[in-house]
Amino acid sequence: MNIVILAAGMGKRMQSALPKVLHPLAGKPLLSHVIDTARQLSPTRLCVIYGHGGEQVPQLLQAHDLSFAKQEPQLGTGHAVMQAVPQLDDHTPTLILYGDVPLTTATSLQRLLDSAGQDKLGILTVNLGNPTGYGRIVREKGAITRIVEQKDAQPAELEINEINTGIMVAPTAALKQWLARLSNNNAQGEYYLTDIVASAVAAGVAVVSAQPDHEWETHGVNSKVQLAELERIHQRNLAHALLEQGVTLADPARIDIRGTLTCGRDVSIDVGCVFEGDVSLADGVRIDANCVIHNTSIGARSHIRPYSHFENAVVGAECIIGPYARLRPGTVLAEDVHIGNFVEVKNSEIAAHSKANHLTYVGDSTVGSRVNIGAGTITCNYDGVNKSRTIIEDDVFVGSATQLIAPIRVGKGATLGAGTTLTKDAPADKLTVSRAKQITVDNWQRPVKIKK
Repeated sequence: MNIVILAAGMGKRMQSALPKVLHPLAGKPLLSHVIDTARQLSPTRLCVIYGHGGEQVPQLLQAHDLSFAKQEPQLGTGHAVMQAVPQLDDHTPTLILYGDVPLTTATSLQRLLDSAGQDKLGILTVNLGNPTGYGRIVREKGAITRIVEQKDAQPAELEINEINTGIMVAPTAALKQWLARLSNNNAQGEYYLTDIVASAVAAGVAVVSAQPDHEWETHGVNSKVQLAELERIHQRNLAHALLEQGVTLADPARIDIRGTLTCGRDVSIDVGCVFEGDVSLADGVRIDANCVIHNTSIGARSHIRPYSHFENAVVGAECIIGPYARLRPGTVLAEDVHIGNFVEVKNSEIAAHSKANHLTYVGDSTVGSRVNIGAGTITCNYDGVNKSRTIIEDDVFVGSATQLIAPIRVGKGATLGAGTTLTKDAPADKLTVSRAKQITVDNWQRPVKIKK
């Protein structure tokens, strides 16, 4: 089929310079949600109609399977679809979607497509308790005859609860003819796509309807309030899916997934956690409160303590991380590694059973197995111009408050005394200490504040 996505609206109520369809829902632009759903239907042609915001939309969403058409000026939904006409294949139906309606499911759209087949005009409708503001579906003897907009409706028509969602599918050759006959003789002075219904009826083309599984699938975004409401609906749906998979959530209302979260068995997630990008939690992983995890995989039975932040990291099995730990891009931890409170690791590999439990920075380093890195240790990997690497071999003990000035190597089994500033390689199996001589100054007195 052809799919046309209308994404040219200004979105004045968003109070933003950013085009409405580029505002994020769950960390992804509204329009990207619609495109991803459209792709599930395997269209042969997928065209996005853009307008407000200039080239931001095509620049952000460039992809091999997308084409774009600009609507300028914006003269209504019918006018928007007209811009796609040169790109539409007459021999297959055209499905029309909206870039600010992000939660419609492929299942509901497939139901509409099945209803319409190849030769009918299909409309996705929904019954609302309060239909104010929406176009009403007008039927005669059960058959759809037209759609009337709120501002053009008669009092009796305003009592109709079945509304037009705007999503429809039509035989393309006929759609092109109907679009060519549209008029803007209405209260808004716009070309309404909904007027093609009357054209279809006049041409003897059956007009059918289908309804989505959930009302929220048809909700659009016109303001930050509506965007926030849809965010919570979407997060609730994601949380419900995790619960159905067996994940334990301390509070399903307090989790945010802004990407893809894959969980094994017996995973537990406390409140306030944010998952961004592609995150994988293996069997038995425990995530404590208020962690932010971005593009990271965490191995089986690892425990992530509160307020820890991960970005582009790999954590092995049975690790204990945090609280208040930060794993930056390029961090790779093997099994049973302990990274404690206020420890930061960046672009480093740490082998099995090693520990850095307190107030430490490990950057651009290769750390062996069974290494103990004492509190306050810093790998000094940057000289202001270049970054160099620190290599710490197996079974090393690094005393507290030590600085390792890269490039440097600490041999296997070495011990670095507390307070050492290491500027040369430390040999294996030996104690290396670098300290100023301790002195005591006799007759020294602490300064006293002078009274004025």
